[in-house]
Amino acid sequence: MIYHVVTTPKWQLALQQGFYAADSLATEGFIHASNEAQLKGVLERYYQNVPDLLLLHIDETKLTAKLKYELAPSVNEVFPHIYGRLNLDAVVKTIPL
Repeated sequence: MIYHVVTTPKWQLALQQGFYAADSLATEGFIHASNEAQLKGVLERYYQNVPDLLLLHIDETKLTAKLKYELAPSVNEVFPHIYGRLNLDAVVKTIPL
């Protein structure tokens, strides 16, 4: 299981479109994700004071896009990156944060 944090409005748009594409897909070429142990740090670094967040639980075996584990030099950790649109059926659960 891997995880991705998204705002509720962006997730609602994804549900209407039939896929999810984070802004980072256009700017960096992939969607950022994390494992469970990395979630706390991700939330502290990037999402403090951001309202209306959801945590997507993603079954990586259901992804149609390529998944790569790559080093993030800024924190010296290896993170999962999704290279393409996130197919909605790979999201097995959403939880409000």
